[in-house]
Amino acid sequence: MTIEIVGHRRPSVLDADLPVVAYENLDDPDIAHRMLKQARAQSPIALGPHGPEILTYELVRTVLRDDRFAVPEGLGLGAQGITSGPVWDRVVKLILSVDGAEHLRLRKLVAKAFTPRAAGRLGPICVDVITDLVDQYADAGHCDMVTDIARRYPIPIICALLGAPHEDWQQFSDWTDDIFKVFSWNVIEDAPVILQAWNLLDAYIDELAARRRETLTDDLISELIRAEVDGDRLTRDELLMLAGGLLIAGTDTTRNQLAAAVQTLSQHPDQWALLAEHPELARNAVEELMRHSPIIFGAMRIALEDVELADVTIPAGTFIITNTAAANRDPAVYDDPERLDITREEPPAMLTFGGGVHYCLGAHLARIELAEALSVITRRMPNTHCIGAAPWKPMTGISGPTTLPIEFDVTARS
Repeated sequence: MTIEIVGHRRPSVLDADLPVVAYENLDDPDIAHRMLKQARAQSPIALGPHGPEILTYELVRTVLRDDRFAVPEGLGLGAQGITSGPVWDRVVKLILSVDGAEHLRLRKLVAKAFTPRAAGRLGPICVDVITDLVDQYADAGHCDMVTDIARRYPIPIICALLGAPHEDWQQFSDWTDDIFKVFSWNVIEDAPVILQAWNLLDAYIDELAARRRETLTDDLISELIRAEVDGDRLTRDELLMLAGGLLIAGTDTTRNQLAAAVQTLSQHPDQWALLAEHPELARNAVEELMRHSPIIFGAMRIALEDVELADVTIPAGTFIITNTAAANRDPAVYDDPERLDITREEPPAMLTFGGGVHYCLGAHLARIELAEALSVITRRMPNTHCIGAAPWKPMTGISGPTTLPIEFDVTARS
């Protein structure tokens, strides 16, 4: 198939002679990054396991901001043959899945609840939570960073943000594990578990919101209840969707990115020591680690019309992946992009949080959570090194190490 362009014909991206990247079943991110590097050197676009993948920084940034590309309705469930049913009905209502005027309306209503100042109030809580977790293993000199610390870290913080009791964190964690299966490539089989957990979470948040309406506080539920723009307010269902969506989106991503960051820093002991000695570099370190070692490799989009891109045509209706992991290591944009350097000065913005109208709502909170955690971990667990295999989950969803056994020097508590 070709599209007629004035004066010549550009091939469809599906027919063009493009490199192939098959990283779906890899469990080593370094191999995936090498594969993407080789493909990007040949072409700015490759063919991946679920469609064309955009590999260069400028093209990824352009597509994420181009309204001719949209988040697919149902967040890609259609690629699994799911276009209706109870899971579909749930997913299409998520703010991630909504585009156009309705998306802008929701973003305006919740903007005040997701400012840097609002997220910054949780900084001391982040420090308390990570310190308590590290204290449990600091005297032993070893732990599994995934199961012992990273997995347990974000839920108490999200509980504090929502105004939920701290003791309910395990319940939230279990629900999140099940609901997050909606972003896997096995949704048909997992649908009953996903729906049961989602219904339980909605009932919990609904009860919490009912109590807040009687006595508003400074938590997220209260902010969502207060949210108003020109007389417009969130409906009950929208409030449940946004509060539940934050819990879902802000849990697994933070867990996995923290574990990946610790793994990467442990492989670069000079950077570990530098951060431990200079905690003021923590925010820079988060940006660099999410650029160098992201746990989300890309975001799916669908072309709403025929679009010319890098000498090919993306036909209307084509699913594409904006491969932010490849873009984040584009040598045309970053000096020595394979190098981890937490002191990079004013680098171009990494694209792991996305771009355009769907830029991550929880980015400010994620940065604070990761910065505070890494400051404590690098100081309290010096000379950390991995003592076993640390395979990653599939890299076409939310990835990250499944286990990360580490050893470190025992230090006095401070």
